[in-house]
Amino acid sequence: MKPSILLIEDDGDMRDLVAGHLEHGGFDVQRAEDGIKGQALAVQYSPDVILLDLMLPKVDGLTLCQRLRRDERTAKIPILMLTALGSTKDKVSGFNSGADDYLTKPFDLEELMVRVKALLRRSERGPLSAKHNEILSFSSLTLVPERFEAIWFDAPVRLTHTEFELLHCLLQRHGQTVAPSLILKEVWGYEPDDDIETIRVHIRHLRTKLEPDPRKPRFIKTVYGAGYCLELPSNDQMEPLATIVSDARQARLEASIKTNEAG
Repeated sequence: MKPSILLIEDDGDMRDLVAGHLEHGGFDVQRAEDGIKGQALAVQYSPDVILLDLMLPKVDGLTLCQRLRRDERTAKIPILMLTALGSTKDKVSGFNSGADDYLTKPFDLEELMVRVKALLRRSERGPLSAKHNEILSFSSLTLVPERFEAIWFDAPVRLTHTEFELLHCLLQRHGQTVAPSLILKEVWGYEPDDDIETIRVHIRHLRTKLEPDPRKPRFIKTVYGAGYCLELPSNDQMEPLATIVSDARQARLEASIKTNEAG
């Protein structure tokens, strides 16, 4: 069966060009010209990847991305944003809304194909690579690939596919500084460019899930000018840190409950 793509793009010429290229490359492509139809097709067809323009009529791309992430039927589908808005602020907004990758117009069609195939490779809808077939564990952290989950100080933490891949990359090299160029190539599956905001946003997301205080990271360190380092505790540090992490987790849970009750 061909991998399926949902292309949500309001520009008819762009939609036909991209869809034709993907179909020629062996994909089955569904098309939508606005956000409402795009959401309906995403639920109906459950595609393997969604290509989402930001500037859409009826429902804009950021809002649609957030809706797709909140819906259990579409929450796990990889989303690649296609947009002419290429500023750092725009990219951060895209990633914060739930996008897995971001490609700025105008783009090369072969580059688009590389990005789509990379999303498929690291999606649970595609086959896991050999390096992800086994559970990886060290110190307080265990990664469970079949569930895209981390066991962090004995408690499960649900990760997105991208977060899982990023944490896997760092865990394989724990205690070492990992360069942004290597992270981009290994996690996103394409040759690096000068923009590392993609990594920064996902590092921030990981810190909110793992760090007691994301503003003062203990475990996922930034090595300025060099990259990122995952520093895991030694045996004699485990017990006191486990208490700190557990207390922070409970505080976040209570804050979330209060917020939901207030809403």
